[in-house]
Order: sequence, then structure tokens, then C-alpha cells
Amino acid sequence: MDRALADISRNPDAMLAPEGETRSLHRRRVLLTGYRSHPHVGGQGVYLRELAIGLRDLGHKVTIASGPPYPDIPDGVEAIEFPSLNLFEEDNALLALRWKHLFSRADRSEWLAHNTGAFGELKAFAQRLEDWLADHADRFDVVHDNQTLATPFLTINRRIPVVATIHHPVAIDREFAVAGARKRIDKWLTRRWYGFTAMQARTVRELPHLLAVSDAARASHATHYGMAPDKTVVAFNGIDHDVFHPDAGTPRETGLIAATASADVPIKGLDVLMTAFISLAKRDPAVRLELIGQLRDGAARSLLTEAGLLDRVTMRSGVSREAIADLYRRASVVACPARFEGFGFPAAEAMACGAPVVASDGGALPEVVGEAGRIVPAGNAAALEHALLAVLADRQLAADMSHAGAIRARELFSWRNHALAASALYEKAIAAC
Repeated sequence: MDRALADISRNPDAMLAPEGETRSLHRRRVLLTGYRSHPHVGGQGVYLRELAIGLRDLGHKVTIASGPPYPDIPDGVEAIEFPSLNLFEEDNALLALRWKHLFSRADRSEWLAHNTGAFGELKAFAQRLEDWLADHADRFDVVHDNQTLATPFLTINRRIPVVATIHHPVAIDREFAVAGARKRIDKWLTRRWYGFTAMQARTVRELPHLLAVSDAARASHATHYGMAPDKTVVAFNGIDHDVFHPDAGTPRETGLIAATASADVPIKGLDVLMTAFISLAKRDPAVRLELIGQLRDGAARSLLTEAGLLDRVTMRSGVSREAIADLYRRASVVACPARFEGFGFPAAEAMACGAPVVASDGGALPEVVGEAGRIVPAGNAAALEHALLAVLADRQLAADMSHAGAIRARELFSWRNHALAASALYEKAIAAC
């Protein structure tokens, strides 16, 4: 790693918004909400934690309300836990209902949805939140939801202003999942599971104040949910630059490709990555793949098993952000093959660590990567293989991408700036009440 790149990691505040921008900022009592907020798997818990820190540092009084799994709660931030029935952990979800649950509309709703093949956690969480706010709304100036987008938020918005962050419309996941189902009954069951997308579409159309994490997130909600794009503010997600930064003392490992695998579903493009990896690995015995996540039974694991290359792939789950950053610093290249991303944390965080990034053109990934990385058509395994090979084979190209990516990440991805955009939207929502 060159000296200029190493210098970037020693100046963590270089690209943050100036303090003067906060002089006229109103300090508000903000309730951040998320139906699930796992601190490591997916981006929901990361988003709530980092936005909470950004808002707290601007002077807001911040509370996080979440269903399980709960997020890591920053210092100075209050937590309110809304336990769910957690039916995915039950041996027999049908028999999990108890007498006490009959007195809770949220419990009844969650149990009935789960046991009829639908996903009911979003609506149930929002119902619990709505019931709780009936007695506690005066504690807050604004509610900021992280893409739960359940219809009870429309009722809440009549009592207290609601702002919602939109990442990507889950209707896109539904389309890929339905297309990938082979049997007619499987297609029907998939549509039933994703039935909540109609609820989210209504909520997005009717909520007046939205914060999108990319232009692709805004445009895709307009296309798939009929949302009016002009009511949506766009602000990129941030990155924790104290964790994700270059380290000149960490050497890159020859032939190491890194990627994340939150789920082996078509939208994540792991089947595309495995097809490209298999070809590269057969050509070069030094090429190997390290995944953050697990490959359960699915297309990606099947491809590796059939090729006899499962032993060339390392999988780790439940790892810390520091461990993920270490992987990005060690990797020769990071692959982001998703068919659609509303933002793309792995690409942004990898660039922040100085890793060369090869990404698909799915959703917001071109916005995130820009000209600092290589962009290939989503779903095109041959193009992905060619781009990965180019980076693995050319040290100067890799070094140039490393340097450009770290600079771009520092310039564009700031939680402080995201929190400032959210704060401005709070004022607009409060003024409209």
C-alpha cells in the first residue's frame, strides 16, 4: 500500500461536514425504529446503530426501538425492546400460541401470518410500537423508521411525524424468488410469503417524508411501489471510518477473493460469483475465496460441491466488524455480485479499507463504486470472472483501484452527513404537522 493511501487512514475527520453546519440545528427527541436489528447480519442493525451515533453527536436525544435480534446500543442512546413471538426458533410454531397472546393483536397477527405461510413480523412490530406510543408519544418529536414500512406507521404519523428510510423495495426480492421457484405451488407459497410488499407499497406511497440511501433506492421504489420520487431526499449511508480504513501494515494475500454472503438467494448473485470463482480456481491453484456468512443448501453450494472446490472456500459467520475490515485489508479483490442493492455496504466498506472492488451494475452499486472500481453487468459470470482476473493479474491496476477506492469512500460515505440530511428532513416533517 502506498504512502498516500496510508495517510488517509490517519486523518479520519478530513471529509466530514464542517461544524458550522450544525449551529442552527434544532435538537430533537428522535425515536429510531427497526423490526429486526441484528448487529452483524445484514445492514439493518448497522444502520440503526450508526445513524443513532450520528444523530447523538449532532445533539439529538436518541432512542432505538427494535424487535429481536436487538442492535448494539451506543453510549448515550436509550433502548426499548419489543419482544416478538420469534416463531422461527420454535420447533412447532403452530403450538407456540399461549392464552396471554390472545390478548395482544400483534401476537395474534404474527402467529396467524407465520402459520399461514406469510411473513408477519413487520406488521406485528409496528402494531406493538403503535400501542406503546399511545401512552408515550409525548416523549418524542419525530419517529424515524428503518424500512419496516408497515401500515400502522400511517396511524402513528397522525399523532407524531414519521420519517422513513428506504433501502430497496423487497418486491424486487419477491420477483427473483418467484422466478427461481420451479413448481407452481412453490411460486404460490413464495408470493404468499412476500405478501407484505403490498403493505409496504401503500405505506411508501402515503408517508410524506422519506430518506433514500441512493438514487437507485428512490427510483426503484417509484417503479415497484408507485412512490412519488419528488417527496424523497437522497443521502448515502455512512461508514465507520474508525473501523474501516486502510492499514499499510497488513499485506494483501495473493489470490484471495473476498465477498459477503448474507443469504444464498438469487438477488445476492452468489451463484454468479461461484461460477466465476470455479473457472478462476481451476485455472490458478492460488485462487481462493473467503466469505463472510454461511452457504446453506442452495445454488452456490451446489455449484462448489459439483466442481469439487468447496475446500477452496472459507466461510465465517457472526464475526465482528473488525474481523470483516481485516479481511478486506488482506483480500486481493472484493467481489460484490448482487443483482440489486439499494446501497451496498460491503462495496463501500471494502473501498474504505483500500480493497480493489469488482461489483455488478445491480441497483446502487455503480453509484457507490463509481470509477474507483470495476463494474460488470449483473448476472454475467463471464464478465465478473474477466474483471476479477484482471485485478488479480495486474498489481498496478490493483494498487490504483485501492488508492482511488479509499479516497472515494472517505469523501462520500459519512454518517455525520447522513444524520444532517435526516435532521433537515425531521424539521420539514415537524413543520408540516
